[in-house]
Amino acid sequence: METQTMELKFSGLKAKQRGIRDTFPTDHGLRIHRALSWLNRAELAGEDYDASFIFYWISFNSAYAEDAVGAVSGSERSAFDGYFQKIISLDNDQLIYSAIWQKFSASIRLLLNNKYVFQPFWNHHNQLDGYSDWEARFEKSKYKTKIAMQERDTKIILTTLFDRLYVLRNQLVHGGATWNSSVNRDQVRDGSRILGFLIPLFVDLMMDNSKLNWGAPYYPVVE
Repeated sequence: METQTMELKFSGLKAKQRGIRDTFPTDHGLRIHRALSWLNRAELAGEDYDASFIFYWISFNSAYAEDAVGAVSGSERSAFDGYFQKIISLDNDQLIYSAIWQKFSASIRLLLNNKYVFQPFWNHHNQLDGYSDWEARFEKSKYKTKIAMQERDTKIILTTLFDRLYVLRNQLVHGGATWNSSVNRDQVRDGSRILGFLIPLFVDLMMDNSKLNWGAPYYPVVE
């Protein structure tokens, strides 16, 4: 199935938001406002892919996150599943499908098969108990994604992709990588480009479906 991979940018989304924001519930309006602000900053980073990756991720967090405690405890990644199930169900034009299976298919395959963005690899490397079987876990994960690719299961691929990108996010945010390093350049560049396409699309779908329950932001504006 050929679907146009329309690329959305901040300027167009901001213009749309200005036209319909009065119809948004307060919490939803705050989510969209914050997500767009960080999306704008990500685009301004240009080819500084370390910076743009981080800013795109903050935009993503602004759009979907509900529980900052969960984000700290590690359950943030498990929250991807429910969010992606909802957002994919709203994607009537199948732009997410097209991005996963056409536009970024090669880059996504590389990320899913890269042990350096697979958290159990690092847990074992850092001598944490219970991860000596990281290679078996990695092979199991690759097999699962292989089946998902054969079945065109967009949600599994999207959730697994963001699981990998979450590891990359941690490497950058927690000082586990050097700025503009050649060591992880391909992952960071590809990750930034993927986020730069998907996050605006997520925000657009959320604006189109503002009456749905997207949850309350964990850090609301408090007077």
